[in-house]
Amino acid sequence: MDNEMKQYEVLQWASLFLEKNNREPRVAELLLQHHLGMSRNEFYMHMRETVPALIRSKFEADIKEHAETGVPLQHIIGYETFYGRDFHVNEHVLVPRPETEELVQHVIQIAKSNSKSDHPITIVDVGTGSGIIAITLALELPNATVYATDISEEALAVAQRNAAQLQANVTFLQGDFLQPVIVQNIKTDIVVSNPPYIPRSDEESLSDTVKHFDPELALFADENGLAAYKKIISQLPSVINAEGAAVAFEIGHDQGEIVTLLLNKQFPKSKVDVLQDINGKDRMVVATDM
Repeated sequence: MDNEMKQYEVLQWASLFLEKNNREPRVAELLLQHHLGMSRNEFYMHMRETVPALIRSKFEADIKEHAETGVPLQHIIGYETFYGRDFHVNEHVLVPRPETEELVQHVIQIAKSNSKSDHPITIVDVGTGSGIIAITLALELPNATVYATDISEEALAVAQRNAAQLQANVTFLQGDFLQPVIVQNIKTDIVVSNPPYIPRSDEESLSDTVKHFDPELALFADENGLAAYKKIISQLPSVINAEGAAVAFEIGHDQGEIVTLLLNKQFPKSKVDVLQDINGKDRMVVATDM
């Protein structure tokens, strides 16, 4: 490449390079914005400016690494935006997905419809990972008491860093699903979880960006992807408040029916709904009036 290149030329080279390597060309734009330290508007205003050689060299190295290995953009830049806030992510946690924002929105709606002035609401996020669900709920629902569990010490370290950075009041507990909540005799109004739900048999069909860089513990579940749901649902009676409790799960697109059956079996009186995401795929199961 030439010694002096304008921003639009650097972007064009990177986009074409990614395309040739079967990667998403838009990564080039996001990564170059990051390296230049510019907002989207600034980025487009400076298209004809020359990119400093040092920045260009680092940018090119990152583009090549992403193209060759599939390392997620979020691992390169160190964060992902979720619900309008930046969360630190690394190899110990899942990269947040936009669909999970919809799960959070539903939980906020449930919390607001359930909250009474004489009854402060308690929420538990099971398998918190980077803490995106628990932290967002704590910030959006300042009157809620929020707990978050994870079996991974490394994931909890990431979540605690995010909570401190965003000044969110969340109590983090280490342990398997709801076990630490049971041990501490905590009673909750809402349980929310985006647990591991991918069957091992689907591993080969995953992109290398997911397969090689997201933690296995957060992706895969035994029993055809249902083991986590079965375990959490079996633990629910020990933790939920008797009146008006709710549970919200993120699910795989073909798991709505079976997760509904599992909840109905444990809580025959509850109202269970399968909700679709913005792409029209079954993405959430929500049980209320438990």
